[in-house]
Amino acid sequence: MIKKIILPCLLLSSFVASAQQNLVQYVKPIIGTSKMGHTYPGATVPFGAVQLSPETDTLSYEVNGKYNGDVYKYCAGYKYEDKTITGFSHTHFSGTGHSDLGDFLIMPTQGKLQLNPGTADNPKAGYRSAYSHANEKVEAGYYKVKLDDDNITAELTATNRVGMHQYTFPKSDQSHIILDLMAGIYNYEDKTVWTYVRVVNDTLVTGYRQTNGWARTRTVYFAMSFSKPFKNYGRKSYDAKQAYRGFWGKFNQDQNFPEIAGKKLKMYFDFDTQEGEKVKIKFALSPVSQENALQNMRTEISGWDFEKVKTQAQTTWNKELNKIQVNTSNNNKINFYTALYHSFINPTTYTDVNGEYKGLDQGIHKAEGFINYTTFSLWDTYRALHPFFNIMQPGRSNDMVKSMMAHYDQSSLKMLPIWSHYANDNWCMSGYHSVSVLADAIIKGTYNGDANKALDACVTTAKHRDYEGIGYYMDKGYIPAERSGVSVSNTLEYAYDDWAIAQLAKKLNRMDVYNEFIKRSNNWRNNFDSASGFMRPRLADGSFKKAFDPKDTEGQGFIEGNSWNYSFFVPHDPASLVEVMGGKKKFAARLDSLFSMHLPDEFFAHTEDITREGIIGGYVHGNEPAHHVAYLYNWTDEVYKGQAQIRHILNMQYKPTADGLGGNDDCGQMSAWYMFSAMGFYPVAPGSDVYSLGSPLVNNAVINLENGKTFTVEAIKQSDKNVYVQKVLLNGKEITNHQIKHADITNGGKLTFYMSAKPKK
Repeated sequence: MIKKIILPCLLLSSFVASAQQNLVQYVKPIIGTSKMGHTYPGATVPFGAVQLSPETDTLSYEVNGKYNGDVYKYCAGYKYEDKTITGFSHTHFSGTGHSDLGDFLIMPTQGKLQLNPGTADNPKAGYRSAYSHANEKVEAGYYKVKLDDDNITAELTATNRVGMHQYTFPKSDQSHIILDLMAGIYNYEDKTVWTYVRVVNDTLVTGYRQTNGWARTRTVYFAMSFSKPFKNYGRKSYDAKQAYRGFWGKFNQDQNFPEIAGKKLKMYFDFDTQEGEKVKIKFALSPVSQENALQNMRTEISGWDFEKVKTQAQTTWNKELNKIQVNTSNNNKINFYTALYHSFINPTTYTDVNGEYKGLDQGIHKAEGFINYTTFSLWDTYRALHPFFNIMQPGRSNDMVKSMMAHYDQSSLKMLPIWSHYANDNWCMSGYHSVSVLADAIIKGTYNGDANKALDACVTTAKHRDYEGIGYYMDKGYIPAERSGVSVSNTLEYAYDDWAIAQLAKKLNRMDVYNEFIKRSNNWRNNFDSASGFMRPRLADGSFKKAFDPKDTEGQGFIEGNSWNYSFFVPHDPASLVEVMGGKKKFAARLDSLFSMHLPDEFFAHTEDITREGIIGGYVHGNEPAHHVAYLYNWTDEVYKGQAQIRHILNMQYKPTADGLGGNDDCGQMSAWYMFSAMGFYPVAPGSDVYSLGSPLVNNAVINLENGKTFTVEAIKQSDKNVYVQKVLLNGKEITNHQIKHADITNGGKLTFYMSAKPKK
C-alpha cells in the first residue's frame, strides 16, 4: 500500500518540475539599454538571424577624420536616454563593446515626404520621431512604441530569419514607408560598398547590401513584402558623381523605376491609409541570395497574422526559458530570466532554411546535419556562456563547434575564429579562445564530430606565429613589451588556452601534444614579477619594464584591464598562483585588497566601457578578465569571503532597470555569469569538467536538461543576510572540496546548500 502511494507522488513531483510556467512575463529586454549595457530592446527569437529593433540616433563612426567617441554609446543602435527614434533596422549585436550592422532601416511617416533623418534636437526636420517610454512596450519577441510626431503606432515581432512590422496609421493620402539603405551602426561615409534594389511588383521588393565595416566583406540579401499595394515608390541617390555610369541615364530612375543600384540609396513607398489602418511588412534576410531570402520568408511566415507570429515568438521564448525554473524574489526572477533571455540571443543563426550559408571563402556552402552559427564574441563568451550552453543547450553547442570547424576549413589562414561575424573574422580582442570552447565541449561530451581533427585545428591556430605575438610567445615564453601593447594579457590568455589544448590532447591520449602544451601553459610565470607580486610587462632582454603602475589601464601591457585584475588570471592553475603569491593567507589578503581598495577615476578615465558602477573596489566586473576571481577564495582557507563577494556582485551589478548592468553584456557573458552564480556554481576554467561552488541567490532552481533528466539546486534558509554556506550536499552526500563535476549535473540529482548569516571559518 505504501508503494502505491509513493510512486504517484514521485511522478507528480517530476511533472510539476517540468510543467511549463509563464516565464516570459519576467523578461525585461529594456535592462541594459542604458549606460554601458549595450543591449537592444527589439524583437528576436532564440539565436535568431533577425534582430528587429529601434535606432535612436545616426552618429557617425568618425568626425573630421577621427574616431567619434560618442558612437560607442550606440553599439546596439538604441540608447535609453534618447528622446527620438530614427527607425527600425533588422540586425543588431547584443551587449558588445564594438559594433556594426543596423541593416535595412524602415521608418513609417505621414505628411510631406522627408528622406533625411533630421536631428535629435529637431526631429521634425526629418523622418525621425519623438517618443516616450510611457508609450513603449518591450517584451521577449515583441516591441511596440508610439511615434509621436506622426501619430503612428509601430509594432515589431520576428521569426528566426524574418522580421514582421505592423504600423497603425492615421487617415492620410500621404502615408509613407521609408527604406533607408544608407543607415547603419558604427556608420561612416563610405561604409556601404554597394546596394541593389529590385521592385518585383507592387507588394514585393528584393535586394542586397554590401558593407565594409567591422566585417569587411559582409553582404546581406533581403526580401520585403507589404500587406497592401503601394501606390507609388521612388528613390533618392546620394552617390557622389562617378567618372562613368554607363547609359542608365536614359531612364528616370527616381520614380517608379524597378531596378536601382548604387552606394547610397534611400527608397520610399507611398500609401493611402484610413484611420487606424494597419500596414504590415515581412522583411526576410539571407546571407546567400534574394531567392533564399524570399524562401525564408515564405517558409517562416506564410500569411499576415501579426498576433500569430508574436504568439509563436513568445511561445518559443517561453519554452527556452522553462529550461530553468527558479524560486526567488520577483526582482531576482526578472534579473534571472532577463539574463537567460540575453544569453540565448547569441550566437546567431547563419543558415537559410535550405541549409545554405556564405563561408569565409565567399563561396556558398550547405550545412549538412547542423545549423551554422555566427556572432562568436569569444574573448567574452568562452568564460561562462559557452560552458552554460554545454549544460543548457548541448545540441546547439555541438552545432556551434561544428560552425567553428567550418570556419577553420574555409579560412585562408587556417585559424579557428577569434571573433566570427557574417563570414568574416573581425580579429577583435586577444587570445585564441575558440580552443577553449572546443576543448570544453569535447571534454564534457557535447561534440559528436571528429575530436582529433578539432585538436589539430587548435594546435594549428595556436602555432600561427605571425598572429598577435604568437611567434615571440613560442620562442621566449612571453611577448616582449616592445612588440605589443597588450603583451601581458596576451601571454596570460595564450597560457590558459594552451592548457585547454593540453586537456583535450590528454583526453584523446595524444601525449606528445599534451606535453608540448602543458609546458606552454606555464608561460604565465614569465610575466609574474615576484618582487612586486604582480603580472608585469617584460622587455626583450628579459628585464621587467621599469615604469609600471598596477592600477593603470594604459601602456601597461593589458587589454581592458589592469595588473590588479589580470594578476589573478591563471584560471587553469590557481594553486600555483597561490604559491607564487606567498601562500593561502597572503593570497586571500591580496583578494581582500582587490575588492576593498579605492580605484581613482584617473585609472579608468580612458576606457570606454568601464564606469564607477561596474567596479567593486578595484575589481572590475564590467569587463571579463576577472569574472572568475571571487571564486579563487576557494583555494584559500577563507572560502566564506568569496561567498560574500559573489552575493555582493550579484546584487550590485545586476538590477531590473534600464541601467541595471554594470558593463557591456557582451553577447551574454555577463548574463551567464549571473545565472551560474545565482545557482551557486561557476566554471573557473572551461576545458575542465569541474565547477567551483559559491553562494546561491535563488531559493530553488530546477534545471530541465536536454537528456530528459533534472538537476535541482536548493538553498535552505537562503536570504539577503544568509549568504554564507555552512554545508553542501550532493544527492545527500556532503561535499568538502567546494566543487562539483559536469557529470553530477547531467546525470541529474540534487545539490543542497545550507545557508547562514555567520561565516564558516
